[in-house]
Amino acid sequence: MKIAVVTGSAGLIGSESTKALHEAGFTVVGIDNDLRAYFFGEEASTDATNSELQEKLPNYHPRKVDIRDFEAVKAVFEEFGSDISLIVHTAAQPSHDWAAKEPFTDFGVNATGTLNLLEATRQVCPEAVFIFTSTNKVYGDTPNRLPLIELEERWEIEESHPFHIGIDESMSIDQCKHSLFGASKVAADVMVQEYGKYFGMKTGVFRGGCLTGPAHAGAELHGFLAYLMKCIVEGLSLIHI
Repeated sequence: MKIAVVTGSAGLIGSESTKALHEAGFTVVGIDNDLRAYFFGEEASTDATNSELQEKLPNYHPRKVDIRDFEAVKAVFEEFGSDISLIVHTAAQPSHDWAAKEPFTDFGVNATGTLNLLEATRQVCPEAVFIFTSTNKVYGDTPNRLPLIELEERWEIEESHPFHIGIDESMSIDQCKHSLFGASKVAADVMVQEYGKYFGMKTGVFRGGCLTGPAHAGAELHGFLAYLMKCIVEGLSLIHI
């Protein structure tokens, strides 16, 4: 039996990962406790998506677990043991502004939560592949210094620049402003890399940014593209005085 663990399984990236893995023949264990509703209000809740996944995917098994609780995380891993071959870690506190409101919560979810998942993987299923959805915010405001050229419809990096086709790991994450959210994701990002290098685990990191899709529970403090479309459709104002 192929088992994949997906954290944040009812969120934007997590739910799409869950559906894709289920279609590929995996039994998917979802870890999601709908902290998004706590972060951004009931309009940002992922409960409806979680219910939909349960209804449509017979081999989806959700577990309402807080990733800050190591013993609870480890218990889920031990339930399925070495049959777990893949972990897709998408759970996070994703807002710059919210992180400044509750720094301990932000760091606990993003950094400590990631460490808990890595350690549970190392102890229970060390041969599994561990995929982490990091963020381009690990680069802080360094990308603002890139040489941009104004084109007719967009700004673009000049073609002679090595980052014209995309930013890679050679861009420094030092000497810049990250936001507290960016800093907690840096801690998680580096820890995932370290578990790969130090313990020889199969870890991978993706640094996405400004992602959206049909399952995005967009809210004012996170999910700007989805929230922008909601404001347009419902005639809401983006400006609060």
